[in-house]
This record gives sequence, C-alpha cells and structure tokens, in this order.
Amino acid sequence: MGFVLSVIYFVTYFLTPTLLFGPLAQFRIELILAVLILGVSAPKLMRSSVFKTPQALALTGLAVAVFLSILFGMHWPGGAVLQFIEFIPSLYAYFLVCLHCNSKRKLHVLVLMMLFVCLFVIANGANDLRHGLPSSLPRSEETDSVDLTDWNYAHPYLLPMPDETGQLFYRLRGLGEINDPNDFGQILVCVIPLLFIFWRPKKTMRNFAFVILPACVLLVGIFLTHSRGALVALVAVVLVAARRRIGTLPAAILAGGLFVGAMALHFTGGRAISVDAGADRTELWSEGLQMLKSHPLFGVGIGHFMDYAVNTAHNTIVVCAAELGLFGLYFWSLFLFSTAWGALLIASPKKVGEADGTKIDDTGTHFADWKGPELGRAEINHLGYCLLLSLTGFLVAGWFLSRAYVMTFFLLGGMVEMVYEAARRRGMVAPRLRLTRVLFRSLLLMIGLITAVYILLRIINLMH
Repeated sequence: MGFVLSVIYFVTYFLTPTLLFGPLAQFRIELILAVLILGVSAPKLMRSSVFKTPQALALTGLAVAVFLSILFGMHWPGGAVLQFIEFIPSLYAYFLVCLHCNSKRKLHVLVLMMLFVCLFVIANGANDLRHGLPSSLPRSEETDSVDLTDWNYAHPYLLPMPDETGQLFYRLRGLGEINDPNDFGQILVCVIPLLFIFWRPKKTMRNFAFVILPACVLLVGIFLTHSRGALVALVAVVLVAARRRIGTLPAAILAGGLFVGAMALHFTGGRAISVDAGADRTELWSEGLQMLKSHPLFGVGIGHFMDYAVNTAHNTIVVCAAELGLFGLYFWSLFLFSTAWGALLIASPKKVGEADGTKIDDTGTHFADWKGPELGRAEINHLGYCLLLSLTGFLVAGWFLSRAYVMTFFLLGGMVEMVYEAARRRGMVAPRLRLTRVLFRSLLLMIGLITAVYILLRIINLMH
C-alpha cells in the first residue's frame, strides 16, 4: 500500500495535481497524499534505521538550510516556514524509496513510472506539433509586447522562442517542476540509462520492446527539447558507458562523433554551443559567486537568486551556493558524495563480491522486509552501473541548470541506497565509511565544486 501511494505521489509531483485531479487539486490533494503515506509508513519508520544514513543527515541539514536562508537572507520568519513546507515534498522521495522499494520488481516499477511521465509529455508535445502552430506569438493589445498567458494555457507542452536568426521554433517541455525544456531534457537523459535495467542477454524481442524502442522515443524527446545542456549530458553518458566496453580513446571518438552529428542535425534548434554563446550564463555564475561572497553562511534565500540578478544562473552549484550559502551547499554536497560513493561502489565489478552465505543482522534496518529473490553479484553490478550512468546524466545536465533541489535527484539517491543495502545485507560490498570520514570528504567535495566554478570562470574570462 505504501509503495503504490508513493508511486502516485511521484506521478503527481511530475505531472501536477491539476492535470491528474482536475478541480479537486484545489483541495491540495498532494498534501493529503503525503499525510496518508506518512500514516501508512509510520510502522516501518519506527523500526527503520533510514535516519542513520548520511543521506538522511544531508536532507535534514538541507531542510534546515532552506529555513535559515529565508530567515536570515530575507529576514522573514513566516516565509521561512512556508519555504520549509514547500521544500519537504522533494526530500520525501528519498525516504519513500528507502522504506517501500524493497525488491527488484519495485525498482522496475519506479523506472516505468519515470518512463510513463516522459512518454506522456512527449506524446502531448508531439501531438501539438503535428497539428501545426502559428509562425508568430500573440501580443498584448495594451503594451504591444509578447503575451504568453493564452499560449501557455493552450500549448502547455511547448515553449516558443526565436533562434539566432530570429526564426521562431518550439521546444518540448513538461509540467510543474519540469516545465522548462532544459529541466525536461535532464530527466529524459536520466531515464535512458535506467531503461537498460530491463536488458537481458540473448532476449532480442524483449530488449527491443522494453529498452531500444523506448530509448529511441526518449532520444526524440531530447531532440524536441533542443536543450544544449541535455545534449552535453547525453554525450557524457555515452562516453562513460562506452569507456568500460571499448576503452577511453574509442569512447571519446564515439562521443565526439555523436556530438558533431547532433549539431549537424540542428539538435539545439540552431543555437551554438560555445564560450561566446554561453557568455550570458557565465556572467550570471559570476554574479552568483558575488552573492555567496556577500551572504556566505546562509545565502540570499532559496528561490531569490533573481532578486539580485536578471536571470537564474543555470548552474546547480552556483544557485545552491548563492541561495543557501555554504551551510546549505555543504549538506547538498554530503548527499551527493554519499550517493555517488554508493553508486561507484555497486557499479564496480572489483568492489562487489559474491554473497558469503551469511546475512548481516538486519534488526532495525530499513530493508528488514526485503521481498522477492535476492540480488546476485551480476545483478548488483548491472543495476549499479545503470544508476551511475543516470546520475552522471543528471549531474552533467545540472552544470547548465538550476536544479539542485528537484525530486529526480533524491529519487536516484533512494534507488542507489536500495541497491547498496541489498548488497550490504548479504556481505557483498564494503560497509559504509565512518561518518567522520564522509563528513570530511563532503567538505572537500564542496570546496572542489566551488573552486571548479571559479577556475572555469577565470579561464573563460581569459579567453575573451
């Protein structure tokens, strides 16, 4: 029951309550769902050790950082409470996956849920494109400026914008938290590697139906977003995936060929990918670092980056640092480090051993009620590698997006934790790092991320 409600909750988040529940959305159905899930999850939560994981500590710290960012950045106690409440649904995803995703079949259902969301948006956007769209945008009679109010109501899955020559083109987008083409492109890149969880050797028809065909549809979706960040992320995923099979140099050549071919096909809608084309974004990165300098501890307040700049920074690290300060960025880095460490561990054939026949005492853990067949070494590696590639796509795309707090990130974190725990409880992987070591390495990661942004900005400035 808890897992079914969790899946409904996730779909509601991605496709919005208004779409799923219509007029009933005014009664805050998503909050009712969250409370109902909490009630159903309470028995498991009471005997669970999920709050002892580093990720749980990171999410708790992030929630506190959100509250403090508004309290000190905006000097608004009431707003701090509101932002705290609005922030919780995204974090909720990690705990729901850890508590209720206790079998390989349920992991499959989560992937299918994300695939359904993507296919739903692609189908609606493609249908809109098929019926033809105007060559010019509606304008306000009062101000003679472009008015997208009616457009957004009539065409919620398409964003119109001019290319570098002034010609109008349309970009596929989702709803709610993925209503930007770049954000939707990011989740598409994340889902493609997850589809390979269904891959089975020598099962040609099955692989075509459940992996190849859906992946091709998602690739078409990425093309329709015309997202430059999604293209770079897709190339990075191909590079990492091919590197293990054919080596670094051939993989780099393959990824480079993919990039050149995509640009030749006007994958980005005629917009260039270059230092000059991204000059406006790097300028915003610089402004974000200035915000961090002036508000180093708790930031300027979550969601208030654009109070200090003309646009958001289009960089997850910069926006997180500017809005939540070093306090919030540290806990975000803690979640990232713990998730990435787990993904790298379970994806490595050298780090995953065979089960030794004895189970670690699971009393009080969040996988005490594991259902279905146990996962073998090959399955752990396969699942871990798919999750690692998905996380790679999310992070690379996130370098060009302001998506530090989205549910997708915490869903992936929960999936990684689920597979890691399935291996750990059978003695197949090393135990967790000591908390002090995790905290210290997360600090180094935070420093490294800020330093990387700063060095990249200096290099770009020298190139101009």
